[in-house]
Amino acid sequence: MSRFRTRTRPPVALALPALLAVAFLLLPLIGILTRTQWSELGEHLTSPGVVEALRLSAVVSLWALGLSLVLGVPLAWLLARVPFKGKALVRSLVLLPMVLPPTVGGVALLLGFGRRGLLGPWLEGTFGITLPFHTSGAVVAATFVAMPFLVISLEGALGGLKQSYEETAASLGASPVRVFFTVTLPMVAPGLIAGAALTWARALGEFGATITFAGNLPGTTQTLPLQVYLLLQDQPEAATSVSLLLLAVAMGVLIALRGRWTGTPADRKAAELPPVAEEPAPTAAAGPAAPAKLAEPAEPAEPTTPDTSGAAPRDGGRWPLHATVTGFNRLTLDAEPGTTIAVVGENGAGKTTLLRALLGLTPRAHAELRLGDTDVTALPPHKRQVAWVPQDGALFPHLSALANTAYGLRARRVPRAEARARAQAWLDRLGVGHLAHRKPAQLSGGQAQRVALARALAARPRLLLLDEPLAALDQTTRARVRHTLRTHLAEFGGVCLIVTHDPVEAVSLADRVLVLADGQTLQDAPPVEVTRHPRSPWVARMLGRNAWQGTASEGGLALAAGGRLVLAEELPDGVPALAIIAPEAVSVHRERPAGSPRNVWPGTVREITALGSRLRVLIGSAEAPDLVAEITPDAAAELGLADGVRVWTSVKATEITLVRL
Repeated sequence: MSRFRTRTRPPVALALPALLAVAFLLLPLIGILTRTQWSELGEHLTSPGVVEALRLSAVVSLWALGLSLVLGVPLAWLLARVPFKGKALVRSLVLLPMVLPPTVGGVALLLGFGRRGLLGPWLEGTFGITLPFHTSGAVVAATFVAMPFLVISLEGALGGLKQSYEETAASLGASPVRVFFTVTLPMVAPGLIAGAALTWARALGEFGATITFAGNLPGTTQTLPLQVYLLLQDQPEAATSVSLLLLAVAMGVLIALRGRWTGTPADRKAAELPPVAEEPAPTAAAGPAAPAKLAEPAEPAEPTTPDTSGAAPRDGGRWPLHATVTGFNRLTLDAEPGTTIAVVGENGAGKTTLLRALLGLTPRAHAELRLGDTDVTALPPHKRQVAWVPQDGALFPHLSALANTAYGLRARRVPRAEARARAQAWLDRLGVGHLAHRKPAQLSGGQAQRVALARALAARPRLLLLDEPLAALDQTTRARVRHTLRTHLAEFGGVCLIVTHDPVEAVSLADRVLVLADGQTLQDAPPVEVTRHPRSPWVARMLGRNAWQGTASEGGLALAAGGRLVLAEELPDGVPALAIIAPEAVSVHRERPAGSPRNVWPGTVREITALGSRLRVLIGSAEAPDLVAEITPDAAAELGLADGVRVWTSVKATEITLVRL
C-alpha cells in the first residue's frame, strides 16, 4: 500500500464556510487568552472567594458524578439491552436536559423538588431534607444537566458490544449481576470513562440550573461559574482569569478523550506482545487424514471441596438429553450420553435458534429440556449447565486465556487457586497451556478456538453447544482443531450439538446428523445414512453430490426443474423423490456418447475448480438441471475443457440413488 494519500482539494464553496466556522469558534477563546492579565493570574486564582468557589465546585461536581454513575449506568444498560414499551420516550427524557435551557431546567427542579413542588414537601416533612438554596440542591441541579452525557455515551458503548460475550458468560454459569460486573462493565470501560469525564466537566461548569434552583449563596451554592458571573460586575480581569481556568479544564478533558477512549476493548489490538503463530501440524505415518493424537495429561482432579453452586447433582457424570422444542422450531430431540449431533440445514432453517432455545436465550422458540435427571426448563441460562461456544469463540478480551478458562469455575464458586489449576490442566490438554497468560488478541484463530473449547469443557456442562466453531479457521488449522475436538468429545459425558456447514465436520465429528428445514426435522440419522440417502437437496449439495427433485412417472423421474431422468429403480407414479448423482458418476464427452448410458444431455462448461488431485466441472444444460462432474486433470486436458466449451454429459441409470421424500 502506498504511504502517500491522495489529497482532495476542497471546493471553495465548502472550504470558506468551514474556515469561517472555525474562526467563529476560535475567536472567543483567543479573546480570553489575549485579555488575561497573566501577571495577576496567580493572585486572582488564589483569592479567598475563588478558592472557596473552586472547592465547592469540586465537591458538587464529584457528587454529581457519583449520582450519575449510580443512576445513569443502570439506565444506560436498560436502554441498550432491554426492549420495552416507551423506550423512545425514556430516551427522549434522557436527552431533554441537553437541549433544555438551563434556567428552564432550574424552574422545573423547583416545581418538582422545591418546598412547594410535587416532592419537596414530602422530603422536608418526612426526612427533613430541603434541596433549594442548599449544597445538595446544587448537586441535584448539576446531576440533572450532566447525567445525560454519561447515559448517552455508555448506551452507545453497550450498543456496540456484541451480546454473545454476555450470553456466553451466562452459559458458563455466571449470574446476570456477575456478568454485568465481570464482563459488561470491563468491556465498555472506555465508553464509561469517556462518559464520566464529560459528565464531570459538564457538572463543573453548570450555571443556569444551579442559580435558578439552588441560588447563589457564598460557601453553600456559589460554584465557580457563579463566581465568574459575580466577578464580571466588579472585577472583569479576575473573571477572565477564572474563565481561563474553566476553559483549561474543559480543553484538558476533551484532549484526553480525543481518539483514546472510543470503542470497546474487543475492538482494540493488543500491542504488548505479537500474536503467537500456530504450532506446526503434528506428523503422522497415516498421512494428513490421520494426524497424530496429542499427548494428554490425566483428567483434572475434581475439587476437594464441594461445589456450592448447587447445580451438579451426583448422577455419575452421564447426562442424556431430552428436549421438546416449540415455536419457530418444532421438534423432539433425544440423545444418550456421549452423543455428538451435527445440526445442518440452509440459512434460516433454525439451527442457531435451536441452540439459543436450549440455552433459554430466545423468545422465538421454547425448549422443554431435561438433562440427566434434572428438568432445567424453568431455570435461567446461568443455572442450566449448558455451555455455548459461538462461532467467534467470544473470549473475553480483557481476560487472559487462563482467566477465560477459569471463568465458569469461578462463577460456580470454585476457589480461585483450584479454578486456575483446573483451567491450566484443560489448556494443557488442548495444547495451548503455554499461552495461558496471553490475551485473546495475542492468539491465532486456532489457538483462540481451543481456548474457547477449554473454557466450555472446564465448566463441566451437561450439554455442549458449538455454533460453527471452526468456520473462521483456515484449512490446516481447521483440521488440527477438528482432531482436538474429536478427541475430547469422545470423553464428554453429556450431549454435544454442533452447527456446521462443513460436510467433513458433520461426518468426522458427529454420531448423528440432524437436518433442519423451516425449524423442523427433515432427517435425523447416522452420517453414513445421511451421506448415502440425503433427504434434502441442500444437504446433498453440501456433501458434494448432485441432487435433483422430481416426481416418479412412467419408469422415470419427471424433474421439477424440467427434463426427465431414466431410473433403474421403479417407483409408483406420483411419488416425490430425490435423485442423488455422485460427481464421479458423471461422464463428460466432446461428442454425443454411444452405448449404454440412458441419460445423455448436451451442455456448456461454466466453471472448473480444483478439489484435491481432481477437478470439478460445472456444466449447464437447457435440457437438465446444472450438473457437477468430477474428473482428473489429465482427462480435462485430453478433452480440452475450459469455460464455455460445449460438451455432452451422461449418467448411467444404475449410478443414480433414489430417495423418497
